[in-house]
Amino acid sequence: MPTAITIDALRVLDAIDRKGSFAGAAGQLFRVPSAISYTVQKLEEDLNVMLFDRSGHRAVLTPAGRYLLEEGRTLLEAAENLAHSTRQVAQGWETRLRIGFNSLLPAECLFPAIKDFYALGVPVDVQITEEVFAGTWDALQSRRVDLVIGADDISKPAGNFTSHVLGIMDFVFAVSFDHPLAQAQNPLTEDDICRFPAAVAADSSRSLPAGHAGIFHRQRTLSGTNVDHKIAIQKAGLGIGWLPRARVKELLESGQLIEKQVCEPRQPITLQTARHADDKGKALIWFWQRLINDPAITDWLES
Repeated sequence: MPTAITIDALRVLDAIDRKGSFAGAAGQLFRVPSAISYTVQKLEEDLNVMLFDRSGHRAVLTPAGRYLLEEGRTLLEAAENLAHSTRQVAQGWETRLRIGFNSLLPAECLFPAIKDFYALGVPVDVQITEEVFAGTWDALQSRRVDLVIGADDISKPAGNFTSHVLGIMDFVFAVSFDHPLAQAQNPLTEDDICRFPAAVAADSSRSLPAGHAGIFHRQRTLSGTNVDHKIAIQKAGLGIGWLPRARVKELLESGQLIEKQVCEPRQPITLQTARHADDKGKALIWFWQRLINDPAITDWLES
């Protein structure tokens, strides 16, 4: 059975409450007063509820009428948002854009672009998610995200992707200032390193092979969920390993972390931004064009 409550009826109740009279509502909605009265009477009959107290000089909402209107305004807002979103989609704007970023980068690198996007006044929801190692490509391949920032050049899967190089990331082998290896004079060997647990950021990939760069098979590990955890573990002296130089620059300068030379240095990696080549949403393309040359990212990588 169709519900008696319609968006139009709720709009009429809302106009009466805002304007204070049936006549005022009629003027706001560009209708004759009799049409407003008919809508209210029909709604009252269908619900078998009195919505207005008509005993005075002006109609006043009953408690039931007030409840219906207050709850109904949520539906009116949802209907307006739905209409707006539908127009957005028709114009090529997505209702939501999901951006995945490699944990090697700080989330703050994305904030200037997001701020500028908000200034456009386009009501697109933006979601950022942190991924680790191959998880960045995995999130894009499985469409958990629409765009990735900082994807490495090692774990890229097959697929129809468009990508753009952001820059090069250097790594430093670091230990805490009070770690036993902090005083080592010679480059660290595999035997030196394997005596202590490796700090690990667990790969967030769900289907692609997980990465484990710079960890020896016979080395114990202490894992966190992202690079921030890995840095904290090494800063606390609970683990050792390779860290993005740009992420720990201040810790190295302050002496909280000590850079150590190793016999087998880790090569820099190339970071890139990527998306599915066939995706052409307006929000996606806006962020793509902005982020491929965003100083907030490129300058940070070069710092």
